[in-house]
Parts: sequence; structure tokens; C-alpha cells
Amino acid sequence: MHVSQVLTPGSMIQRTSSVAAPSAASAKDAPGKIMKAATDFEALLIGQMLRSAREASGGGLTGDDDDDANSSLMELGEQQFAQALSSSGGLGIGKMIVAGLNHANR
Repeated sequence: MHVSQVLTPGSMIQRTSSVAAPSAASAKDAPGKIMKAATDFEALLIGQMLRSAREASGGGLTGDDDDDANSSLMELGEQQFAQALSSSGGLGIGKMIVAGLNHANR
């Protein structure tokens, strides 16, 4: 389907019905992909909480948020900290997501 073609409900049904079922190899990869997605999602949530806390406190490293370099440094640090925290278990949100998805697939 080309980008210039108009999508109609009939073309979408035809397009989605032609998708093949997952193979056995992709089914084996599914638990790892679910865990990675859950960990990444938890990192996003933790990063948002850290950003909200920083913005509520009104400052960065020096107590003011006027400097763009300071703001960028803090955002990078928050992202890395959130990723490291979620990779090591974090708040347990990722584990709950994986458990819920595994339970739903049974």
C-alpha cells in the first residue's frame, strides 16, 4: 500500500487480515521483549516522576533553572538514573506488568 492511497475501512480490514500468525521463534522471544518493554515503560514513569519533582522544587544543580546546559544535564541524569533504577527492579511496576501480561496469555 502506498502512502498516496486513501485508507478505507475495507482496505484496513483486508490489510490486517493478511498478517501471519507469529512463528515459534518469535514466541520464544516474546518473554524477553515483554520484559524489555515493561522495564522501558517503568523507566519512563520514573523519569517523569523525577522531572516533576525537579520542576516542583524549582531548580537544577544550582537552584535556578535558567541555564539550558544545566537543564539538559539534569534531564540526561534523570533519564540515566531512571533506566538504571528500573533495570535493577525499580519500583516493581515492570514486574507487575510482566506478571499481568503472562497471566492474560494463559
